[in-house]
Order: sequence, then C-alpha cells, then structure tokens
Amino acid sequence: MRVTGRSLPASMLLSIRDRRMRKANVAALKTTAITGTLVASYNVHKCIGVDRKFDPERTVRVIREIDPDVIALQEVDNRFGDRIGLLDLARLERETGLVPVPISATGKGHGWHGNVLLFKKGVVRDVHQIRLPGLEPRGALVAEIDLDGSQTLRIIAAHLGLLRRSRSQQARVVLDLMNSPDEKPTLLLGDLNEWRLGNRSALNTLHASFGPQPPAVPTFPSNLPLLALDRIMANRHGMIAAVDAHDTPLSRVASDHLPLTAFVQLERMADADNGLMSQASQSV
Repeated sequence: MRVTGRSLPASMLLSIRDRRMRKANVAALKTTAITGTLVASYNVHKCIGVDRKFDPERTVRVIREIDPDVIALQEVDNRFGDRIGLLDLARLERETGLVPVPISATGKGHGWHGNVLLFKKGVVRDVHQIRLPGLEPRGALVAEIDLDGSQTLRIIAAHLGLLRRSRSQQARVVLDLMNSPDEKPTLLLGDLNEWRLGNRSALNTLHASFGPQPPAVPTFPSNLPLLALDRIMANRHGMIAAVDAHDTPLSRVASDHLPLTAFVQLERMADADNGLMSQASQSV
C-alpha cells in the first residue's frame, strides 16, 4: 500500500492487486530465521467478531496464537458507562504469561480509554496515561520497560480518532513526547486509524521522530484486509523487522482488525544508542 494522494477506492484496488505479492514476501520471510522480541498490536473490537458474536475466549485464543512478548490491545473495555473490562486478565496471564502494565484506572475497566499494554518479562520503570485531544475520548499509554535487564524501551500504545483533524492533533501530542533525535529507543504501536499514506496522511508529523517507516501492512477489515489502520513504528533505523499481519482463520473472525506483529531487535537498539553517544562525544 505505498500510495501518495490516491483516493480510497484506488488504494483498495491497489491493495487487492498487491495482496498476492505480500503473501509471497511473508512466506519468504518465514523461511528466514528471525529472532528478537515479538511485539503486537491488536484492536479486539470489544471482543465482538465479524460474526457479531461477543466472545472474549476467542480473543484470548488469538492472543495465544500470536504468543507475543509485548502486546498493545485497543477497545478492551466497554466504551460507555463504567467502561467495564471485557477480558479475564488473570486467566490471560495464566495461559500466556502476559501481565498488564499497571495504571491508575478508575471504575471497572482494564485500561486507559480502552488501551491495555501487556508484557511477559521485564521491569516497568515508568508509566504515563495521556489524554489525547479530539471529539472522541481517546488516550495513550506511555511505559518504560526494561525487557532484557539492561536496555530500557519506551512503548507508546495509542488508539487515534476517526476524524482526520483529531488524528493530526493527536499525532502532534505523540510527537511532543519525543524530546530530541537522541531520545531513548521508542516504539509506537496501536490502531492509528489512518489509511492514507504519503502527503495526505495525518501521521506525517511523526516522521520527525520516527523517520521513514516500513511498508504499511493492511489489517482492516480482517476478512479482506485492505487498509493499514494498525501500525508499529520505531525511532531507530533497523530496530523493527518482519512487520506482518497475523492472518489466521481464527483472527479473521474474532475482530474486525487483524493483529499486527513485528520483531524488535534489542541488540540493534544498543548499537544505535552507542553510535549516538559516540557522535555526541565527538561534537563536544
């Protein structure tokens, strides 16, 4: 879906045409040994599948299929009222080892504006809950986690709005979280709700910190993915690899979004940071 200024119908036709090529590329990647920390983003659509059935157990089964080290979930709470959480997080931890990043939530919800960030191993150093601007109630979680005992990774888990103007405002808030080019290694993952690429994208402002991105992978709608609404971005070149949709018979029906996955190369994070420190010392 490398498009610039195309209309939605044109983008959809291009996506259909390129789908076979993407599947061939994914098959080639799977024959190559890829290692690293597996991260994922998944809009669970309040555990309602494309068959309109409410089935949290099915959602958990998809997460088990992915078997991620870190995963950001969106729409995991009811939208209105007490925003009651929809998953059995204790059971999810027993079956997958995933524990939620702690937040100061009120009511009975799991997350912050429907966002939950879970991880298997590591130490949480800091957590912030960010309220994003716009007409809809939207938010982001910002967590700093030591995943390997030495390297701290900042993860921004977000769900941006449906209106382009709101997305532009929300993207600027995310950009404000990034203070300088030598900022700590950071991942941005979530449902960013932006199908446009190129100059018309509301996410263009993020290029200042996240730079050129890997090809956008269609994840919506799950039964025939045409639009790349879900993204995984990094502020280090080469930090993420093998960005792919988790496309299985179960994931195609469990939500209207497919999960998006990628591998984080923690050793490359360390190499990049050492390079930045070396450049900084030479400029002094």
